[in-house]
Amino acid sequence: MRVILQRVSEAAVVVNEESIGEIGEGLLILLGVEGADDESDVAWLVRKICQLRLFEDDEGKMNRSLLDVGGSALVVSQFTLHAQVKKGTRPSFIRAARPEQAIPLYEAFVSAMQNELGEQRVATGEFGEMMKVSLINDGPVTISMDSRRRE
Repeated sequence: MRVILQRVSEAAVVVNEESIGEIGEGLLILLGVEGADDESDVAWLVRKICQLRLFEDDEGKMNRSLLDVGGSALVVSQFTLHAQVKKGTRPSFIRAARPEQAIPLYEAFVSAMQNELGEQRVATGEFGEMMKVSLINDGPVTISMDSRRRE
């Protein structure tokens, strides 16, 4: 799994001109599922994301986690995180998981985030839909992670 984390003061996702998810302070999580991913990737990422110290303490240092600040998460599926652009000018998405594998892992990720943060603090996009995502990146702070490489 690959994720892009963006520390936000607010974020929202719209599908078909209807707002379906929004958060205040927290993390926008763009999540891409790869064909080789499984439940162990979900567990590692969720634990790591919730404990990463990406929020400022009283001294202005990034020393507090999402759990520490009581922040929220907006999880948006994004298969394009697995784009390969080595050849030609059209990205290949062959490493991205097919929906029959990706959907259960995406749902498991959302469920695990809800278990860590509380259901009310986790919003989502809609898997497989065209979405418009808006955010105010706070910092800016943007982190990429890959569960296959555990980094």
